[in-house]
Amino acid sequence: MTSNNESKVKRKGTFKSAPLPEKVLAAEPPKGDELVKIAVAALEDVKAQDVLVIDVRDKQSITDYMIIATGTSNRQIGAMLDKVREAVKALGIKPLGEEGKGDSDWVLLDMDDVIVHMMTSNARQFYDLERLWKGAEQSRAADGKHHSPEVGHEHFNKLNKDQE
Repeated sequence: MTSNNESKVKRKGTFKSAPLPEKVLAAEPPKGDELVKIAVAALEDVKAQDVLVIDVRDKQSITDYMIIATGTSNRQIGAMLDKVREAVKALGIKPLGEEGKGDSDWVLLDMDDVIVHMMTSNARQFYDLERLWKGAEQSRAADGKHHSPEVGHEHFNKLNKDQE
């Protein structure tokens, strides 16, 4: 007979005992605040600019946090995407989706609890996600003053001037 941790395996006409695989209890992957810290650290590691974290838990049910970061070029945005994806995959998190890869000015990485928007400064200024989610709790990961709601944006200043 065999013990509980062994099973009979038939190999070339003879029986040999082989250990049963042990159940490995995987650690719970990080969520929410922990995932935000990991993503922000990865973005800062590749010199992302003006990293902004917006808490949208009370605003909608799609996600808990949105991170918005600026890259100086499409190439840097690609590096930012790769770095965040690599950092979360190392912790066992599989992103739900990616949008805008390649030569896009705006790349999105959806990790369920956290959505990361990586954009060029022109795209960020044009889409102005900060204003869209105005009222949601915001925190700056760096000294991002350029895209704060208190600072007027060049694009909108020009539009307002044209309408006068």
